[in-house]
Amino acid sequence: MAAKPDLRIVLCSPRGFCAGVVRAIDTVERALAIYGAPVYVRHEIVHNKYVVDGLKKKGAIFVEELAEIPDNTNAPVVFSAHGVPKSVPAEAQSRNFFSLDATCPLVTKVHREAAIHFKRGREILLIGHSHHPEVVGTLGQLPPGAVTLIETAEDAETFAPKDPNNLAFVTQTTLSIDDTADIVAILKVRFANISGPHKEDICYATTNRQLAVKKVAPVVDALIVVGAPNSSNSQRQRAGDIDWERFEGIRSLGITAGASAPEVIVEEIMGAFAERYQLHVETVSAAEENEFFPLPRSVRPDAA
Repeated sequence: MAAKPDLRIVLCSPRGFCAGVVRAIDTVERALAIYGAPVYVRHEIVHNKYVVDGLKKKGAIFVEELAEIPDNTNAPVVFSAHGVPKSVPAEAQSRNFFSLDATCPLVTKVHREAAIHFKRGREILLIGHSHHPEVVGTLGQLPPGAVTLIETAEDAETFAPKDPNNLAFVTQTTLSIDDTADIVAILKVRFANISGPHKEDICYATTNRQLAVKKVAPVVDALIVVGAPNSSNSQRQRAGDIDWERFEGIRSLGITAGASAPEVIVEEIMGAFAERYQLHVETVSAAEENEFFPLPRSVRPDAA
């Protein structure tokens, strides 16, 4: 039997689940443990099929709209980590649903910033990707027309404000740092008095994972990002998705995982490479993470 070729694996750190994702998944898990199945979840709790399928097996039912949930249910209804328009909790309340808000606190921070700008009479720009649930949720915090979506540098160049001296911007939390910086730079050059966040809207986890990739990418022959195609901050999914022809002849491989991707998939991918290569594993760290977000009060262990 021929010896396996050597392959240097460089793991990015941090990678995988962030505090907001852990909080969201734990909210569903705790609701199932306390109240039993079913637990309804509006939209995928996080953008990862592995996670969603695992929760489905335990009794979670995922819906895109509350209209899919039967009337008179006593089952908990969880709002996903991405946040929801104000109309959603209002509808839940009108139908007497027991709702649990698993919105990431960093997304809630953006919602509050937008509300403050609106209260102060500013025209608001939201830098983000249209149709992403986080953006839909942020746009839905305020009346139609109060927020203009800026997706590209071209949008920033061509945007025509009502009053160039009365503008503010917020951003989606899971964007590319570099792309967002380019857009913000254009806005600041065009509108010197534009108000921005006191603290960066792009979340710590997105920032840290991108910094780790920037450190690893230049020193490896290829890099795999574990995640889901509909996730804003990752792209590859499972070991079965690997196109082995693309990795022929490589001697080093970087691996990272988006903030909604579980470590078990990283291990699965490393296992697939271990069948073909003799692995030599090292880790490159860009930041330490110790953030923790408490669960919604009604599903905290001390509330059960």
